[in-house]
Amino acid sequence: MTAFTRPLAVLPPADASPASDEDWDAPTLLTLPNPRKLTTSIRATAQVFQDPRSAALLERVRMVAPSDANVLIIGETGTGKELIARHVHDLSRRSSRPFVAVNCGAFSESLVESELFGHEKGAFTGAFSAKSGWFEAANGGTLFLDEIGDLPLSIQVKLLRVLQEREVVRLGSRKSVPIDVRVVAATNVRLQDAVAAGNFREDLFYRLHVVHLALPTLRERPGDILPLARHFIEEYRQRLGYGSVRLDASAEQKLSEHTWPGNIRELENVIHHALLICPHGVLGAEHLHLSSLNIQRRPAESEVSAHATPQQALETVLRELFNEPHEQMFELIEDTVMRTAFEFCHRNQVQAARLLGISRNILRSRLIKSREISALK
Repeated sequence: MTAFTRPLAVLPPADASPASDEDWDAPTLLTLPNPRKLTTSIRATAQVFQDPRSAALLERVRMVAPSDANVLIIGETGTGKELIARHVHDLSRRSSRPFVAVNCGAFSESLVESELFGHEKGAFTGAFSAKSGWFEAANGGTLFLDEIGDLPLSIQVKLLRVLQEREVVRLGSRKSVPIDVRVVAATNVRLQDAVAAGNFREDLFYRLHVVHLALPTLRERPGDILPLARHFIEEYRQRLGYGSVRLDASAEQKLSEHTWPGNIRELENVIHHALLICPHGVLGAEHLHLSSLNIQRRPAESEVSAHATPQQALETVLRELFNEPHEQMFELIEDTVMRTAFEFCHRNQVQAARLLGISRNILRSRLIKSREISALK
């Protein structure tokens, strides 16, 4: 369990006059507490919001953070989900209270219940003393459940009850403990698919999915690549005791053209290695060692230009879809439109139907058919 009460840093790059390049507008920067202790982690240790797409995400975070609503963050590994969770906490009324971050996949099924809800002395072999769980540790603050999709179904049932009743019962106890915790969950998989496969409870999904934050990949927000690179150059040159280091044009081009399947964490590792072999304070393309996996990966033709209008983007995606044979193409497109509208309207059927200009009954029928909602609801 990792617990922090320290507020998330929101600040410009380390120096007012960065040692990496000529003058540039400093973007908003988020960093983890003590990032130098996380060098072996796959988590992103920094996040910037220079690109229009990430700037829109930051604005959405600012809108939803002050509420006590549960939040579900979806994004690939290394996109900065914990950084966003910490920023939600930092902007909430709970900012002076604990922020507890845990990885749901890091514990076995036999231990996760004890870790999550706590246990009493003698509850099981080896329980020599009572211990509070994550919920009690985060009481009054925020509990960040990373990789929520890894929780066993038996624990999902108990987690749902805790969220509904706002109390926990320690393993081996019959006494409930009241808790006041805001849950921010994160996953790198599509939980709707896990629900359809029977691996995740539908009722728990709805309980967590009050606010939805989708983190774009680094390749989907190219405007953040160079600001992040400059931040990591500054961070690691200070650790290494180097003087001024800057990116040359060839390095900037190579960084901008790469697709970054490992996202921010991959970029950090590439910059760290480049500084180790960069001899004269100028970091060039020859110092950027990208893995063969990354080199073989090419931008998909369906990746739409950042300057395309929404209508142009939709047309591009449809053309790609038409290249893939499908027996019921129109039904597939309709289902996708309705499900997307439903999610956009925070799963409010009336608002989604009004947005699409169709009746609620038509929308409801299609959502049931696609297993987005239960016929009993």
